[in-house]
Amino acid sequence: MTNAPRRAEKHDMHDEEDIQEEVVGSEAETPDSSESAAEASNEAAEESSNVASISDETRTKTLRMVEALLFAASEPLDVKSLAQRLPEGTDVPGLLTELQAFYAPRGVNLVPVGGKWLMRTAEDLSFLLQREAVQMKKLSRPAMETLAIIAYHQPVTRAEIEEIRGVSVSSGTLDVLLETGWVRLRGRRKTPGRPLTYGTSEDFLVHFGLESVRDLPGVEDLKAAGLLDARLPPDFSVPQPDDAELAEDEEELAEDDSGEELLIGEASDEVIPAPVAASDDETEASSDAEESTAAAEEDASRE
Repeated sequence: MTNAPRRAEKHDMHDEEDIQEEVVGSEAETPDSSESAAEASNEAAEESSNVASISDETRTKTLRMVEALLFAASEPLDVKSLAQRLPEGTDVPGLLTELQAFYAPRGVNLVPVGGKWLMRTAEDLSFLLQREAVQMKKLSRPAMETLAIIAYHQPVTRAEIEEIRGVSVSSGTLDVLLETGWVRLRGRRKTPGRPLTYGTSEDFLVHFGLESVRDLPGVEDLKAAGLLDARLPPDFSVPQPDDAELAEDEEELAEDDSGEELLIGEASDEVIPAPVAASDDETEASSDAEESTAAAEEDASRE
């Protein structure tokens, strides 16, 4: 009877020791589990960062490919053409939008035109690419004939030019000579209708290397150069050019007189020669045909 309680107490003490050992064991196991969880989360973070870096690298590479294709293209490219040269599944519209935003503030812009895309210089910088150049054009045969008549017969009116040439002079021919600066408006003839008179300018002398129009070649000089036939009519003569400021039958142009009627043909009461069958355009076409025929005949004779 007296020993029973002691055995019970001993059993209770053993139970308490076992419980303490279990608690200590569980406490010892807790740091290991937290460390493994931390390692697992770190590995997951590394894997996600690797996936993100691979995705960003791929997108950057594809973006560079789109940029290269657009830059080297000789014509605008559409989405389909770009997709054929890029990896399958590429978000071409998204890449184009990203490139468009990237180039918006730069000197070159990516712009859509008719459903296609191309690189174009920014509109506000277009002045940097402008270049002015003088384009040399060969005068037509009617223009050369009109210039020669003005040079030798100045001051001369349009009606007098037509009378000498035997064909009507189009306003375009005179416009070309005025634009080149070789012909100028001298004044108005003191006759009914006050027609405009034409003469050569200083630019004409500079271009042909003349000190004055009096240095223009005469009959003998033209014959020596082969520009005139040796057998000329007895009454043929070359007038002596004169570049005086104003002739006796001329009056100076008024300050408000710009000769604007030249644009639509001189509206004057000057007597115009009888209508002729040919015009400047017809004469030029016939002269070209004659030259072609002569060249063909010359080639045939050589063969």
